[in-house]
Amino acid sequence: MDIIAAGTKPSRRMPAEYFTGAVRQDPIIEAPEPARIRGAFVTFEPGARTAWHTHPLGQTLVVVSGFGRAQTWGGPLREIRPGDVVWIPPGEKHWHGAAPDTGMVHIALQEHLNGTHVEWLEQVTDEQYAGKGKK
Repeated sequence: MDIIAAGTKPSRRMPAEYFTGAVRQDPIIEAPEPARIRGAFVTFEPGARTAWHTHPLGQTLVVVSGFGRAQTWGGPLREIRPGDVVWIPPGEKHWHGAAPDTGMVHIALQEHLNGTHVEWLEQVTDEQYAGKGKK
């Protein structure tokens, strides 16, 4: 058993290549082989969001605080709130982030497949974020 003391893993600012706005990740777990789980608290400032992306084995989001948005490719813009659990199936193109005027924190859990846990795609446009653009 390993106990990882709170505050011993540094926060990471997420890169503009894959995120719009201020986003911070605080690691929870990256389990050693043969386990595949990876998890983190992800904090989005108001208006911040991920780029479109997929996960080879899917992703689970647990909204901890604030108010957010999520969308799958071709699907409607969805609102997410504290206590909501979002399951994104393997390979489903999606994005998630904070609402325009409210920050949001979620726990993101995903497993890797052959060392890959995410495939980053294009940025979400302002029109897509507003629910008005082509998806």
